[in-house]
Amino acid sequence: MIRSFAVLSLFLVSACASVDATQKRLSSLQGTYADAPTGYAYGQAFGHRTFTFENGKWTLRFTLALDPEFKVPVFDFRTRGSYQVLGPSSSVPGAYEADFTEDAKYLTLRTSDARLIEAFGFGACALTPNAEKDVSVEGCLGWKPVSVCPTDHDLLALTPEGGVRFGQRPQDNDLCTAEKRPVALTPAVLPTP
Repeated sequence: MIRSFAVLSLFLVSACASVDATQKRLSSLQGTYADAPTGYAYGQAFGHRTFTFENGKWTLRFTLALDPEFKVPVFDFRTRGSYQVLGPSSSVPGAYEADFTEDAKYLTLRTSDARLIEAFGFGACALTPNAEKDVSVEGCLGWKPVSVCPTDHDLLALTPEGGVRFGQRPQDNDLCTAEKRPVALTPAVLPTP
């Protein structure tokens, strides 16, 4: 009985140390991580993410295109802020809950096709093609103003190859409350040289 208790105790201590080490690694990410050049399927379009981490700060540049070669881009979204890893996810094994504070949000329309602009609803945002617009104060479509949605309640996970996985965003793009935290992970972004 005592031997079984000792073995169980060692197992629990080892598991806790592993959780602590992973949480520390996620909390101190450094460098740039990006999707493969072809991105990943994002509904009926394709998305490409580039994340940069430095000293507790993060940035994201996301491009949405209609083709996997990104020859027909629709928009770029850019944001920046700080992040905090809270602890292991209770709903996604191997993932950690993380809150990403957004200090600023920017949107760049990458098309002048009137049908695409109308289909995506960008006409309401007064965007000029190929000119970045700060949408931090007023928001635009699914990107709420920073004052309304200052934090994305997300997930983070490490891959054996050194990549990072994030939570799968919902259709409405809303991760503004902890209740909206994802329950699945996206493909990994990988370290770039």
